[in-house]
Amino acid sequence: MAASSNSSLSGSSISSDAEEYQPPIWKSYLYQLQQEAPRPKRIICPREVENRPKYYGREFHGIISREQADEILAGVEGAYILRESQRQPGCYTLALRFGNQTLNYRLFYDGKHFVGEKRFESIHDLVTDGLITLYIETKASEYISKMTTNPIYEHIGYATLLREKVSRRLSRTKNESRKASVTSEENTPVEKITSLVRRAALTQNDNHFNYEKAHNFKVHTFRGPHWCEYCANFMWGLIAQGVRCSDCGLNVHKQCSKYVPNDCQPDLKRIKRVYCCDLTTLVKAHNTQRPMVVDSCIREIEARGLKSEGLYRVSGFTEHIEDVKMAFDRDGDKADISASIYPDINIIAGALKLYFRDLPIPVITYDTYSKFIEAAKISNPDERLEAIHEVLMLLPAAHYETLRYLMIHLKKVTLHEKENFMNAENLGIVFGPTLMRPPEDSTLATLNDMRYQKLIVQILIENEDVLF
Repeated sequence: MAASSNSSLSGSSISSDAEEYQPPIWKSYLYQLQQEAPRPKRIICPREVENRPKYYGREFHGIISREQADEILAGVEGAYILRESQRQPGCYTLALRFGNQTLNYRLFYDGKHFVGEKRFESIHDLVTDGLITLYIETKASEYISKMTTNPIYEHIGYATLLREKVSRRLSRTKNESRKASVTSEENTPVEKITSLVRRAALTQNDNHFNYEKAHNFKVHTFRGPHWCEYCANFMWGLIAQGVRCSDCGLNVHKQCSKYVPNDCQPDLKRIKRVYCCDLTTLVKAHNTQRPMVVDSCIREIEARGLKSEGLYRVSGFTEHIEDVKMAFDRDGDKADISASIYPDINIIAGALKLYFRDLPIPVITYDTYSKFIEAAKISNPDERLEAIHEVLMLLPAAHYETLRYLMIHLKKVTLHEKENFMNAENLGIVFGPTLMRPPEDSTLATLNDMRYQKLIVQILIENEDVLF
């Protein structure tokens, strides 16, 4: 972290006893700067302006020059007006006084006001946010550039001390393990460090499957003061101050998000469903080796359906398959898919295929798709097998494990070919387009690749003992 008299996170702020843990002291420098930033001062036009846009107020001064705007704003820090361009009628400009000069910004409106990426309900909010950003970036540009050099995220100091305490809390009940808030001994919420605390506890859990997963960051507007959980600095501005991981809740600056490792530990309360959920996100959230849909359906099929004629080829009733989907989305691994509820095994097989089709990223990922297709085109069987094996190694760990488990299952299906009439080639036809899809949504590409998709799955089934 850049040296600063205002920088206050240090080892001394961390208790040596986890039971006496106190939250870290968040760095206050940028928060203090935001408090010091100039406040917006609207300069009202003394006359009534004709043809004033309905979404602007009396701060609109009509068609005036930059020089006239400069005269109106002179000497008043934070003062602003809106004007129509002399050179381009119909185009509007925000003239803002900052740093003893007048700054001009092209102003847009599409239901909200904006000059850049951020969109605001009012001009006042836009100017307030702009003045905060200008002030902080002017006063602390070097400090900001060094925020990521010594992040608290890499020094799990305080979180490490919490391991036993938080692990005990997380293990008290299944429901408590899903809670996002962590409380101190006085029962005071410590919400700002929730995701860091969860990460520390879960990292130490030997039963947790250590699949790597990138964070799913999205721009977020924080209500009230918030601090970055990567660098411990204040997240400044009125809106869109930073990003939040929609899977685990980690809150960081946008610039800090580039440095956060791929160690997302999804929080169950943020995972709304089972189907259509990213595969790695699902298994990490539920702390399972594979998606529970895959395990449950395969277990049910192998218990009572391996000899079913046309298994995976014959369709079950769509409505009943949707019922199974809803059961998993609602009940997770407690979903009842037994014969007493769904006597037709094709419904369970259909639900499993639907799960794979609904994945936002297929089991055979978009990144590896073209490599698998190219491997399938190799004419020499041994070289082709070697190429396929090399591409398998590129799959994310959770995808690899799910594919491995499925191929072992499908191999068992082929062992009952005399009863079910499903050999590796037939299963390849069914599962090829289910497990792999081209990155671009092209019907032509899909048609051209179908035989190679079938061949890949066929080879994976026939050689599952070698390839996996």
